Amino acid sequence: MPSLAVAGGTCVDSVHWLDVSDAMGGSSMSITSTPIPLDAPVEFRWSAFALDVLELTKPRIALMALIAVVVSGIVARWGQPDVWLMLHAVIGIALVAASASASNQWLERELDLAMPRTADRPLPSGRLTATFVAVFSVITAVAGLCYLIRFTDPITALLGAVTWLMYVVIYTPLKTKTWMNTGVGAVAGAMPVALGWHAVGGAWDARMAAMFCLLFLWQFPHFMAIAWLYRDDYAQAGMKMLTVVDPTGQRAGVQAVLAAAALIPVSLFPVLYYPGLGSLVYLAAALLLGLGQLALSIHFFRSRTERSARKLLRASLVYLPATLLLLVLLLVLHP
Repeated sequence: MPSLAVAGGTCVDSVHWLDVSDAMGGSSMSITSTPIPLDAPVEFRWSAFALDVLELTKPRIALMALIAVVVSGIVARWGQPDVWLMLHAVIGIALVAASASASNQWLERELDLAMPRTADRPLPSGRLTATFVAVFSVITAVAGLCYLIRFTDPITALLGAVTWLMYVVIYTPLKTKTWMNTGVGAVAGAMPVALGWHAVGGAWDARMAAMFCLLFLWQFPHFMAIAWLYRDDYAQAGMKMLTVVDPTGQRAGVQAVLAAAALIPVSLFPVLYYPGLGSLVYLAAALLLGLGQLALSIHFFRSRTERSARKLLRASLVYLPATLLLLVLLLVLHP
């Protein structure tokens, strides 16, 4: 039998030899292990650690949220925001968003381990410890909220705290309890509009409501495509996504179509405030984007295949940043 030997606490010789039978001749081969010192230095790679911490913050989601903050600030001040104030808002909101994403992964670390798509994340894979992630979440949340209080205003910090609570305390646990979690998550996902808008001192008007609805509605075709593609993973982890509750995907398709259809008039709302050449350019481009996403949503509803879901997902990833960019261009072209 193989033995485990510790000599003076300095080395481990876990396997002395191993017989391997040759399938052809029945001969054996002896393999001798090399002692491994217990105090052997383990190489720590700062670059790998930094990448794991970055992954913890869900950088792609954070980037989209921060783009929404910036565009909201620009639109709120009619194209002339206080650049330094907006920069301070972005820094503080980025810290709060990092904390929310890390807290989400801390709460879902066992669920992530059950899904192939997320099993290699820093926490379930063991590259980062639960204690480190918990401390990181607290530090970034406190730092972000304090930063917003100091460099923007307390109301912006309060909105940041509400967004954090909505995402971490309400949305994350709801994912294993009800399919309606997507609606709650969509509200949290649209909150960057309110944060960016208020941080630069914009008046809460119909323009802000339209931008909020834009981000809220966009998340349904986007996430329904994701939920269909990874429905088996969600089912395995016990998450009550709509595609798990309704395996046919029909209800997910309906939600994608309805939201994509509602996005078209919502996205055209800014034209009422900016007459001129810029509004015509915006109108044509926004209408084209909206109709394209609607067509792919209908295709997803009718076929409910992985291919149609991937097409819709790609379209949604183009739609939002393109529409936000158009809003900025509308302000630039407006006389």
